[in-house]
Amino acid sequence: MMISPRRSGTRVKAQQMKHNGYLKKHTEALVKDVGIEAACALSGKSKATIGRYYSDADEHADRFMPIDVVTALEAASSFPHVTSALADLRGITLAYDGTRRNATSQGINSDVVALSQRFAMLMGEYNIAISDGKISINEAKRLLRETLSIQQVLLEMKLNLEDEAS
Repeated sequence: MMISPRRSGTRVKAQQMKHNGYLKKHTEALVKDVGIEAACALSGKSKATIGRYYSDADEHADRFMPIDVVTALEAASSFPHVTSALADLRGITLAYDGTRRNATSQGINSDVVALSQRFAMLMGEYNIAISDGKISINEAKRLLRETLSIQQVLLEMKLNLEDEAS
């Protein structure tokens, strides 16, 4: 079956819109991680401008946070939200530089315990979220936060295993 250019263009546009929403959600997570006031101070941008970067309103659909602003905010954040989202969209897994870790690990055993605890928290959040048969936006955000926490623990485990293997 051959796809016509017109149909193919529609698919590409639909996928771009999906990716745009994904980036905007992670941009919002970055701003909320740092705090709106701090984001304004770090970027030199107004609250309104910062808000436009993650707004899902049609008139702001093509506005994205400039890379220099992303860099400044991620340096102050607890997690590289936008960088991680970009990597996810390309199917890339990120690994943190061991010299820049936010928290030190006690080794693989403590990582396994932390992973188990985080997974239990994720399942608890999921149980609450799905109890009414529908996951709301706020519930999805909580699930995303827990998923990102699990990802951070897994990266710590990976680094510890690499240290033990070398």
